[in-house]
This record gives sequence, C-alpha cells and structure tokens, in this order.
Amino acid sequence: MSELAINGGSPVRTKPWPAWPVHDEREVQAVTEVVRSGKWWRFAYATGVELNEDLQAQELSKVVEFSLKFARHHQARFGIAMANGTGTLEVALRALGIGPGDEVIVPAYTYVASATSVLQVNAIPIFVDVQADTYNLDPARIEEAITERTRAIMPVHFGGQPADMDGILAIAKKHGLAVVEDAAHAHGSEWRGCKVGALGDVGSFSFQASKNMTAGEGGIVLTNDQDLAEKCDSLLWAGRKKGRPWYEFHQLGWNYRMTEFQAAILLVQLERLEEQNDRRMANARYLSARLAEVEGLEPLRWDERATKHSFHIYIMRYQPEAFGGLPRSRFVEALVAEGIPAFTGYTFPVYANPMFVNKNFHGKGCPLACGHYGRDVDYAAFARSCPVAERACYQEAIWLEQRLFLAEREDMDDIVEAILKVKAGVKELA
Repeated sequence: MSELAINGGSPVRTKPWPAWPVHDEREVQAVTEVVRSGKWWRFAYATGVELNEDLQAQELSKVVEFSLKFARHHQARFGIAMANGTGTLEVALRALGIGPGDEVIVPAYTYVASATSVLQVNAIPIFVDVQADTYNLDPARIEEAITERTRAIMPVHFGGQPADMDGILAIAKKHGLAVVEDAAHAHGSEWRGCKVGALGDVGSFSFQASKNMTAGEGGIVLTNDQDLAEKCDSLLWAGRKKGRPWYEFHQLGWNYRMTEFQAAILLVQLERLEEQNDRRMANARYLSARLAEVEGLEPLRWDERATKHSFHIYIMRYQPEAFGGLPRSRFVEALVAEGIPAFTGYTFPVYANPMFVNKNFHGKGCPLACGHYGRDVDYAAFARSCPVAERACYQEAIWLEQRLFLAEREDMDDIVEAILKVKAGVKELA
C-alpha cells in the first residue's frame, strides 16, 4: 500500500486541474470593443427591445443584447441584467410586491443570499429542510411551513440540479404563492426539457467569479411576465420609468446596473455554456458510476426529470463508519493532499449563522419587530425541523468544483484512485 501523501508519500495527482474562468482572445476582443466604443454603461431598457435575428445590427447596448440573448437561451420572454445575483433576488421579490410582514419559504441548505435577499425587502425568511438525496428544497416539507403570511417559495437549484418543480409549482398554485427560482448554480439546467429560471414567476442567476458563466460579478432576472419585467427594470434604475423623463422617479429603487464590460464578457461566456455543461454532465455520470465501487461515499441522486444538470457543484455524502470512523474533515484533508481539491461546503445551515442567531438584521429589530409582523422567530429552533441540512453541513457533504469536470474522463479516475487510496490508509490517519 502506498504511503498517504498527507504523511509524506507521493500524491495520486500532481497534474493541474482546469483553471477557471475559461477565457481566450474573444473576451479580450469583446472588452476592447467596448473600451473603444466609449459606451461603457447600459443606456436602454431591456424590456423596450424585441429580440430578432438581426440583433447585432441594431447597435444595442451590450447589456441589453446580453439580457435578450440569455433570456432566449433559457426560453424566457424577458431578461433584465444587473450588477450581481443578490441584487437580482432583491429586485425580483420587490417586483412581486413582497415586503414587511410577509414570509418567504427558503431552503435551509443554500448560500446566505437566498435568505438575506428576503430580509433586504424587510420580509421574513422561513427555512424548510432539503431532500436527503438531492439537497434541494423538499416539497413534502413545504406545506407545514405555510402560514397566512406566506407570500412566496424560493427553490434553489442547488449545485445545478433543478429542484422538484412539479411538486413546488403544484403547492404554489394550491396556496396562491409566487415562485422565485434561485438559479445561481443552474445556468443551462433543465427540468423536463425546459430551461430553469422562468418555470416560476421569476428567476435569478449569478455571474459571480465561481459560477459556470462569469464576468467576475453580475446577475440577471428572467420572467415571462411583462409587468414584472418592467418593474424589475425600473427598480434597478433607481425607480425610473420607461417613456418618462430621465430625472423622474416613480418608486424607491436601487442602482444595480450591469456594466457594458461585464455584458461583453458574458456574451462570449454564453457561447461556451452548452458545450461546457455537456462535458460536466458526461464526466459527472462517469464519476458517479465509478464511485459505486466505493462504499460510504455516495453522490447525490441525479433526478431523471432534470434533463440537464449544470454541475456547478458535484456533491458526495460521506459516511464515516465506512471509513473506520474517520472524521470527514480528516478525510478531506487527506484527499486534498492527494491532489483532489475537495472541500466540505457550508460550515452550518443558513439559520445557524451568527446573523440569524443574534437577529442582527435591520435597525430597531426589523423586520421581526416591525408593526407589520410583530412576532419573534427562533431561528435556532430550525435545527429541529431541518435534520438533513444539519447532517449535510456537519457530517456528510463533500464538494467538488465545477472546473474539475471540464477535465478529461481519465482525470475522473484520479479522483476515484485518491479516494480508494485514502480509504485503504485510514489507519495511517488516526
């Protein structure tokens, strides 16, 4: 048996993994064109332009062009690009009229922005547990969390796999609730052959540095509802209104405009999306098949209704008893030493963050203490109703980045070889 790399042995892999972001001279040329044009910021409303085959000849703002092309790619009528994917969630919620006194159902296992976007509009995030085998919002647990104050459900297509939109949309329709898709991980993902992002009322994507399409930062809202699209357009323009004077403001809004530089880069990134997703899916399927030979390390289930899965994160569930009781943290440390950049993801569920434990939200106790709500929420108590999220954070989840799955099939074998080597050497790690 080879000595483990963490103890001074030779690692399984020394070859570098694919770098991220992927870029070439096309991005350089796209940005150069913007610099030379002198038009560095968006100067038109996305909802005021129709998409057609002669789009390039219209000399559109790059932001508007990207908004329309990304929407078309995702089978949506409208796309409104913004500065970041947190702002898109805030704007989407505001456009739906969600605010003080309202509750929004959010999965317990997600990035904090899913919940803080709700707080930013002075509404209340209510956490619901995720499915044990997908880490996506569990439809079977949603109805017990619905109250007379619930206004929306926010499924997160976690890791790139669409949430169970059949179940979620049925519950939303039954209770008259809006559906806000947090698709920050899910560029190009599909549910039953339909792209995510406009399956509900409105969807939000992120183009932050780690995402499967990136310009360093950025985000976009998708919707099929023209009224919602125009409200989103107004909100990110400080409350301006299409067709009215420039310095006339109709509602409290933000300045969440995307720059022309970001949009120019993203137009090129969009050209690569489908080929990259196909490569990620093929490598993920192969790795999952290989991991079937490793007892105690189970990939999350790929729901067959998710006809495309972007694999922004590939997640395995670790069972320490199959590794001689070795703590997950020690296993991951040994795996990293073998040249496999794995990590454990979230330190704890969203509700266990100090912000929620201490209710350090807005001033004067809002939104909980505001007159529109006027009740307390014990966020620590969600630990009892979210056992799957608890296990994922503290015991099970091991993440692999999407960039690893842009490698070749034989590189997936290195992952399996490293796992098997660490498993065979668990006694060296005691």
